[in-house]
Order: sequence, then C-alpha cells, then structure tokens
Amino acid sequence: MIGRLRGRVDGRGENWVLIDVGGVGYMVEGSARMLDGLPGDGEAVSLSIETYVREDQFRLFGFTNEQDRSWFRLLMGVQGVGAKVALAIQGVLSASELTQAVAAEDKAMVSRAPGVGPKVAQRIVQELKDKVPESQFAANIVSNEPGDEAGQAVREALSALTNLGYQRSQAAQALSAARAALGQEASVEALIKQGLKELI
Repeated sequence: MIGRLRGRVDGRGENWVLIDVGGVGYMVEGSARMLDGLPGDGEAVSLSIETYVREDQFRLFGFTNEQDRSWFRLLMGVQGVGAKVALAIQGVLSASELTQAVAAEDKAMVSRAPGVGPKVAQRIVQELKDKVPESQFAANIVSNEPGDEAGQAVREALSALTNLGYQRSQAAQALSAARAALGQEASVEALIKQGLKELI
C-alpha cells in the first residue's frame, strides 16, 4: 500500500493531480480544498495517501496532513458515504470545522457540501460523534491558542467527563463553554466543575 508520495506536480485536472515520483506519474484524487492548496506545476509536493483497492479499480486519494486523511477514513466508514461524498465534504470543511460540526451535531454545517442531503449529514454526525479521537475534540477547543498546557488541561477534563458517562460531543460542547467563561488559564478541576454545570 502507498502511504505517502513525495515528488513534483506534473499536471492536474478537476479532481486530481499528477505527481511525478522518480519518473513515474501517480494520479492522485483529492478534495477541492487540497487541490487548491497545492504548489504550481514542477514544484515539490508531499502528500499523505489513502490507497483504495478493489477488484476493478486502484485509486489514490491525497491529503496535505494526516488529520485530513483520518477524517477521510472516518467519513468513508459511514453508511452511504463514498469517496465522492467524503471529498466533497472535505472540500468545504477543514478538519477542525468537521470536528466542530460533529461535536455540535450540526448537520446543517455538514450539508453545506454539494451532494450531501440532510439525511446523510444526520447519519454522519450521529455515527461519528463517538469515533472522533478525544485529542481532536480537545485540539478544536484550543485551536487558536499557542502552547500545549491549555490543551493538556482540556484533554484531561474531557477524559474525566467522558469517564463520568457523558458523550464526547456533549462534553466537548460543555468544555468549550467552560473555557469561554473561565479563560485559557483555567485548571483541570475548574474546567470539570464548570463543564458539569454546563451539562446539567
């Protein structure tokens, strides 16, 4: 399986890019967001690759980071979501926006993607709300702040609330509100206490 490609951009189409790696051209499919962010023809590029193999096809999907690749895998695991729909969603929403949409169970945000109706969007947020890693929920809450101390406090508080039986999506929403109320220097204990107030 191919997990990463490093080479040079050697052409592109509506939903694909050709990567020249040592004289071999790999056709890599991707979201509009990923393709728009690529360098120009002849320039160096490195992409995380998800290899899709079936009896009648061999396809490569490219991502600029592992978080986007992880989201593609999660989306592809949802019933009724194929590569086209997954890439359409990733073309409209970044990884952090997807995390936010799933955490808030915001199907309207997901259905902004072309070809994604309310039923599919509802299925996505329902099926993925407990599959998104806690680290992504925590990172989304503190995504605009430097340093990892605040992130560590949020991760610990998130873990504590989920251990108490709350769903991660609920806990993440509560902690987001708690941080807004307490500020970025809030301790783990303060976050848990305020988070519980938000959940009640």
